[in-house]
Amino acid sequence: MPAFIKNYLFSITFLLTSISAFCETNPHIFIDENAQKMVKVLKENKSLFVEDREQYELKIKEIFEPMIDFRRVAATVMGKKYYFAASPSQRKEFVNVFKDSLLDTYAETLAQWENQTITTLFPENGDSYLDQNIKNIEVRQTLNTGSSKYPISYKLRKNKDNSWSIINIIVNGVNLGLTFQNQFKALAIKNNEDIEKTLNGWVSDAGDAGISG
Repeated sequence: MPAFIKNYLFSITFLLTSISAFCETNPHIFIDENAQKMVKVLKENKSLFVEDREQYELKIKEIFEPMIDFRRVAATVMGKKYYFAASPSQRKEFVNVFKDSLLDTYAETLAQWENQTITTLFPENGDSYLDQNIKNIEVRQTLNTGSSKYPISYKLRKNKDNSWSIINIIVNGVNLGLTFQNQFKALAIKNNEDIEKTLNGWVSDAGDAGISG
């Protein structure tokens, strides 16, 4: 299990919440409603991490996958050079490898959830997302651990059905997408730019943003 943001990753898990039955076209409501639902999910399933790890991970996977554009995120992490150097099957392989590595980390970190709260910062011009020219948007939140407050920024991209998917997260100044991209590049260089060896050696590790509970 990688040492991946042990002190702050629980904050990101707010994004791993159930998609509403309807297509939510307001990105701020999309993030906020799911964040609040996650509080309930974490509290109700915390003990399951110890009792049945497999079932615990399945619950996370069910709510995690729909919210993230893994294909786009994985392509960004690989970077243009290695993405185009990889075969279609290798690109698909990395999407799965990347997703699974995060899932394993989230599963362990979610068990650390206690009584933190999170607040979504709604913009004054709440209808700006309706502009058809806007394809990307940022949704900001504040994590309150009780002793400190930390900023979280979600980068979202509009889908064809006008819903939104998360493509990057910045927690307390740590840009996860850029961190993962630098990690992939370093691993590729270490493996003499052998894509297959790089995929086989992938272990997600975003360091420490300095957030404590």
